[in-house]
Amino acid sequence: MELELILSLMLFAFFAGAIDAAVGGGGLIQIPALMSVMPQMAAATVFGTNKLASIFGTASAAWSYFKQVKLPWQLLVVVASCAFVTAFLGAASVTLIPTEILRPFVLIMLIVIAIYTLIKKQFGQQHQQQIMNQKTLTIAAVGSLMIGFYDGIFGPGTGSFFIFYFIRYLKVDFLHASALAKIANLTTNLAALSFFVPSGHVLVLLGLLMAGCNVLGSVLGVKMALRYGSGFIRILFLVLVTLLIVRLSMQIFLD
Repeated sequence: MELELILSLMLFAFFAGAIDAAVGGGGLIQIPALMSVMPQMAAATVFGTNKLASIFGTASAAWSYFKQVKLPWQLLVVVASCAFVTAFLGAASVTLIPTEILRPFVLIMLIVIAIYTLIKKQFGQQHQQQIMNQKTLTIAAVGSLMIGFYDGIFGPGTGSFFIFYFIRYLKVDFLHASALAKIANLTTNLAALSFFVPSGHVLVLLGLLMAGCNVLGSVLGVKMALRYGSGFIRILFLVLVTLLIVRLSMQIFLD
């Protein structure tokens, strides 16, 4: 591969890491970049290489949030374990369910999320301290199981779905939701890679080069999120969801 193409992918990975660390959605940048540079690459290899490039940045962001944002360990364990199991199942099922079937449903959900977040001005602005009882952990488990499977089998918008679910049903603010989403995303990426790597669907060298830039971007993204808080993340969240809606609409109606 030509050097300028590799450098362009590394640049995309940097910006993907920054956006992903703050609000999720790095795949919205990295996956189209990989597809445009290497249009003949199999879809599974695109997803696998993207996961390898992303997991280091996600791990860096998750660790940064873990040090700065207080989250109950019981909640972290439930979210991480449930998301891991179903993400692996989703990745293993990637050839069984055509993405063309999923796209319209995902598009509708994203539109609803965008409208809800736009109308509810206080949505995600206030944080409610969690009481770690059976109800709270069950709510966290259900969402992590569903969204984890979706990430394994399809992927776009996973971070947005995690953030929305945690805010809506766990009553946390955008900052805590982003922190929880990073933990969940770390485990879903790990689960997907545990399927893609043994099956040979990862370009390791390219993925590692992109991963280094993804980490640098994630450091910037976390600093911005921690500095400017939930209001800033809410704006980024709405921008990202809008971009996802536009991209999925183009895939459905123009492809």
